[in-house]
Formats: sequence, C-alpha cells, structure tokens
Amino acid sequence: MPPHVQHGDPLLVPGEVEWRIEPGLTDYADAVAAMEKRAAAIAKGTASELVWLIEHPPLYTAGTSADPRELVDPRFPVHATGRGGRYTYHGPGQRVGYLMLDLGRRGRDVRAFVHALEDWLIASLSRVGICAFAVPGRVGIWTDADGREAKIGAIGVRVKRWVTLHGFAINIAPNLSDFGGIVPCGLADFPVASAKSLGKSIAMETFDAALAFGFPAFLGSLAPKR
Repeated sequence: MPPHVQHGDPLLVPGEVEWRIEPGLTDYADAVAAMEKRAAAIAKGTASELVWLIEHPPLYTAGTSADPRELVDPRFPVHATGRGGRYTYHGPGQRVGYLMLDLGRRGRDVRAFVHALEDWLIASLSRVGICAFAVPGRVGIWTDADGREAKIGAIGVRVKRWVTLHGFAINIAPNLSDFGGIVPCGLADFPVASAKSLGKSIAMETFDAALAFGFPAFLGSLAPKR
C-alpha cells in the first residue's frame, strides 16, 4: 500500500522509511547540515531511513563537476555542494526530494539506484498527466515541450558509507526565468520545462501523493538480488 502523505508532520511509512514533508521554504545550508547528520546516524544504525520533501528559497548549487563559466549571472546565493553534477537551481514551486537510504542493505549498486530513481520520478509524473522520460547519456528527467526535449527534473546524488544523500528536483511551478543565471546541468542546448509551462496546474500535494504511491515499487527495486 502507498504511504499516506501529510504535510507538516513526520510520517513513518510502512517498511520503516520515514517521510517528512517540510512546510514553507527551507534554508539550503540548514537542510544540508540536517541531511548529513541524519545520514551519519543511518550509517551507525541509530536512525531510520528518510525521504525528505522540501522547497528552497531561490538559490544555485554547484556540484562536484561545476564549471565556473556556467555561472552566467549569480543573482541568487551560490552553494557548493557534495553531490555529483554541475550547476542547478532551486526555488519555490520546485519539489526537492532528499533521500537518505541505506544502500548497504539495498544492493550496494549506485547505478541501479539512479536508474530506479529515474523510473520512480517518471512514473510519478505520469500519474499527474505528464509524459516524461530518461535520455541515455543525459542525467535527469525529460519531457516534450512543443516538439523539443526539455528538462523537467534534475538528479544529483552522493553516497557516503553506503547511505545516499541529496536526490532530485522536479519543476512543478517555479519561475523558469530564474534558471537563466546558470547553464542548467551544463546543458546549454536544451530548455527547462515545468508542469506549469506544459499547461498543467498541479498542486504540490498532488505530486507528493503520486510520489508516495510509487514509493513501494521504487524501494522494492532496490532490494538485493538473490
């Protein structure tokens, strides 16, 4: 059964993974500090795994492969981060999901984790009426925008002591012009899309419920193969 999603309160999903949906806007530095602390506790076996869904105030993040030339207009704070990838934007109207999962007991396969994450996000978008897909050689979640491939979601993860950190960002209704301060993920030849730009009016709670519905299948796909 999919977990029930309730905003503002921690939620223990059947299967021992906690879900937390944070109200309002969460400071990025505070979020990373909390994530690092929780991941360390998971690695020690003193805390449950966590799916943390939040929104940030407008900011840019620089992944471990960020090229300074792709920071075109630093109109918002820029945060260096330990996740893989290049520059990304976070802001209101974007669902950010931080995943703190123990791959030590879920197969120890980072590539499989990323592919399973792509599948989960694609299926969740499909449930709210958006056709999305993965593209070989391009990390992230893609959609068709007036006949042109456009990026609707970013993925950037880090694994420390076999516990995952960071995760994904899906554009529900952010201000897409805010992406103009960077070359998003280093892909200058492709536009950025959102549910809103595709003509879909989707409440964040609706997308959260779609994520929750598909979570058991996502988690099951990470189980070690016998």
